[in-house]
Amino acid sequence: MRRFPIAVVAVAVLLGGFGLVQMSRAEEVAKKDIVDVAVEAGSFKTLAKALEVAGLVETLKGKGPFTVFAPTDEAFAKLPKETLEALLKDKAKLTAVLTYHVVAGEYPANKVVASKSLKTVQGSPIKITVTDAGVKVNQAKVVKTDIRASNGIIHVIDAVILPPEKSESHASSCGNMN
Repeated sequence: MRRFPIAVVAVAVLLGGFGLVQMSRAEEVAKKDIVDVAVEAGSFKTLAKALEVAGLVETLKGKGPFTVFAPTDEAFAKLPKETLEALLKDKAKLTAVLTYHVVAGEYPANKVVASKSLKTVQGSPIKITVTDAGVKVNQAKVVKTDIRASNGIIHVIDAVILPPEKSESHASSCGNMN
């Protein structure tokens, strides 16, 4: 099966809506799961690595549907290096952070903006803010929406969002991870 970068896919889907590209390409994209779509995009290498370390790849390849607020490699680069390294060494914390980016169910952009908050798979809600400047999930700006996959939707965000902690000094108290 041919693999297409996400930019090509987005253009194909957009042009397909105007009848300029065969629907078979758009249909081919919809057959790929969230993990495959993200990996093929090329800008989610850190997220893919983190999902692997946390053991969440198979989950996000599952039936779903899921809505993933996916931080780019640039978003992960905004974290202090030692914070990212510590997360990658602590599977429980990493799992809490990653599942805080996932909502069970399919929430296209129109449903997201109609919500004030969404409950994450991690258990804590994320806050949705809509202003003239755009849409934010907690403090992360949504930079691209409605990237379709066979088992859900990806919305691209420009920052890693962190789940609330029960105390400032005890980061392992990230809440229920199931």
